[in-house]
Amino acid sequence: MARSMVLGNGNTLVCFDKFGQVRDFYFPYVGQENHIGSNQMHKIGVFVDNKMNWISSGEWNVDIRYERNSMVSKMTALNERTKVLVESTDVVYNEKNIFLRKITLTNKDSRARNIKIFLNQQFKIGDTNHADTAYFSSTIESIIHYKGRRVFLVGGMCDNKPFDDYSIGFCGIEGKEGTWRDAEDGVLSKNPIEHGVVDSVVSWQRDIKPNSSVTLYYWVMAGETYNEVCELLEYVFVKSPEHLVESTKDFWQAWISQVEISFPGLSEKAKNLFYDSLLVMRAHSDNRGGILASADSGNVQYGGDTYGYIWPRDACFTAWSFDLAGFHDVSKKFYDFANDILTEEGYALHKYQPDHSLGSSWHPWVKDGKRQLAIQEDETAILLAGLWEHYIRAKDLEFIESVYNSLVKKAADFLIHYKDIHSGLPLPSYDLWEEQYVVSTFTASVVYGGLIAAHNFARTLGKEDDAARFYKEAEVLRRAILTNLWDENGKYFFKLTGDKLEKNINLDASSFYGAFRFGVVSSDDPRMKEAFKILSARLKRGINIGGVARYEGDMYDHTDGDSAGNPWFVTTLWLTQYKIAIANSLNELEDVAKDIEWVVKFANSSMLSEQLNPYTGEPISATPLTWSHAELVRTVIEYEKKMKVFSAQKCQ
Repeated sequence: MARSMVLGNGNTLVCFDKFGQVRDFYFPYVGQENHIGSNQMHKIGVFVDNKMNWISSGEWNVDIRYERNSMVSKMTALNERTKVLVESTDVVYNEKNIFLRKITLTNKDSRARNIKIFLNQQFKIGDTNHADTAYFSSTIESIIHYKGRRVFLVGGMCDNKPFDDYSIGFCGIEGKEGTWRDAEDGVLSKNPIEHGVVDSVVSWQRDIKPNSSVTLYYWVMAGETYNEVCELLEYVFVKSPEHLVESTKDFWQAWISQVEISFPGLSEKAKNLFYDSLLVMRAHSDNRGGILASADSGNVQYGGDTYGYIWPRDACFTAWSFDLAGFHDVSKKFYDFANDILTEEGYALHKYQPDHSLGSSWHPWVKDGKRQLAIQEDETAILLAGLWEHYIRAKDLEFIESVYNSLVKKAADFLIHYKDIHSGLPLPSYDLWEEQYVVSTFTASVVYGGLIAAHNFARTLGKEDDAARFYKEAEVLRRAILTNLWDENGKYFFKLTGDKLEKNINLDASSFYGAFRFGVVSSDDPRMKEAFKILSARLKRGINIGGVARYEGDMYDHTDGDSAGNPWFVTTLWLTQYKIAIANSLNELEDVAKDIEWVVKFANSSMLSEQLNPYTGEPISATPLTWSHAELVRTVIEYEKKMKVFSAQKCQ
């Protein structure tokens, strides 16, 4: 199930589904150790007029979105039949590992009624579904879930009093669906402890007058010890829950206000999605540098795996957008991460976990009995290109000096040596779509961009021999790309596939974008303009809703029909960025504004998925995908910059 909201502080990340139920709870790393299982959720129910009404029942009209310019979730859930309104303001406190919900229950009936709200916790601590313990602590009047060095304290208050009722029991074992079933008669059994596969429920009840409301606070503290979560509980009492909500709101509004941008010609919805995208990106950024591809654990892929990893390429594109927006401190942490993960040989591997350890992979080191390097070379090269873009904005020369030998030079030396001495192109590696062991225009272009960046760094630091060598190798590669990977008759860039490296004639958005973005060919080169026309037409084929596919014949999560593939936000925005680059008038930017509004139209609340159904626009695959949000941020910034140029010319 797609996620409708993400909240985080760089150590804790909480994700909601469309019903406002917590579906992911990551701690202490963003994206590592999800303490809620794939089929588990933290349910919310309202008991009124002798009937339980779970918000996930389908009877409630639920809306979830960010509060304006802040990483604060605003949820409203209205049940017309029961005449009950639930409103929840939710935060992950920016300073400490506290998830907090401010919940308002409104009786919209014309008569006074007793209304109970039930909040269920289904934890799978440490990603393993056994040996958890949950118990009621009378000392602190809270529920404690724990296993090893992971402890969660569940509690809250209404009218300065803790919850009225509670229970703990088995969940998904021994024929027990969960303690939430105990809540369905409106009364909990107060079972004080259980171990194994367990869940818990807490509840409050109040007599509420007609068209009146009550407010309660609910929280989950995360820590490594019982004493630590108790200290967090004391902190809440000292500061007050309301202070934490308002403080978090103020922090993120101040954070967002650092972005100096106008939105000429764009809707208010586009403006809001831009800011929301920055918040989604930040929520997926771990304080130790990793930038997660997606926290959506419901998006289970091949082998039962998820997108809960750091791909150096995806993360670097996101760091690049952070730098464009002015958040250099976040991107710098990522480049520290990159410096740490680079191998002694000078390359990055497939993907990583937030604690800097190696992630899972399906890239083999031996194929058909032959050894191969199981990498995507673009993931190494882009680190250099992105780092240069960071430096020219942040001007943190001392940081660059500190990573020159360990990251810049080491990676550049690898890129130089990992090439075919006859063609001058890089040796085969897995393409950015992770499907084929090829020589691709995209990878070759990123390598070119990486070597130019290395040259710029060496020249800046006065390392003239390195600078000359890196530049020479980059220019040799550029000529090789234009000689070997450009089809003059077909007017497109291609990739070489198979053992004999035959030409793949299926058009790929990344081949065009790589040559454009990393400077192999200038945007106004006639070859690029012709390639853009052909690519746009063929990658839009059969897609009713707009947008473009990754490449012709893309079968990943393919939807039945005759479309070229499913439209991706990333590839669609890539072509939009090219439109911005070649625009020569304000009128030409009107089409760009339409592309941005197309993204807004198909956003799932504030979340951008990886792909869309080409006929219905429904989100497909990971939602949110951090990379999709990063490309929107880049596109809007580049659009505004170009608009300013034309506006200034008009005024002269």
